Amino acid sequence: MTTADKQENTVFLKESLSYLENLGYDNIKADLEGYETPKSYFKKGSDVTITPDIVAEKAGRKHYFEISLKSEQPILLKSKWRFLDVLTRMKDHKFRIITRRGHYKFTQDMLDDLNLDKKPIKL
Repeated sequence: MTTADKQENTVFLKESLSYLENLGYDNIKADLEGYETPKSYFKKGSDVTITPDIVAEKAGRKHYFEISLKSEQPILLKSKWRFLDVLTRMKDHKFRIITRRGHYKFTQDMLDDLNLDKKPIKL
């Protein structure tokens, strides 16, 4: 999610967090009150900041989760996903996409545009 979308969709973010907690993820970080904020990455030469929606650990491996909802800024979202995909492959972490009903087609189109072979988690 982009920063503007996070403010509108905190309910879905909370649902995603409870889903991950039920699956046994621990040390969960999210950009939400009551949780520690995940590490942010800054793009050199601009004021763009990339913060993963959710970062959690399971079985000693770090997992990055992005929440996919229809956005007014698909280009910014694509660059964020591409960055997180490259980062997770470099550090041998996992990167997953969480989406919900009504946003499946948007999510799949975004993944196809980026040539990412990911199966989104559908809540």
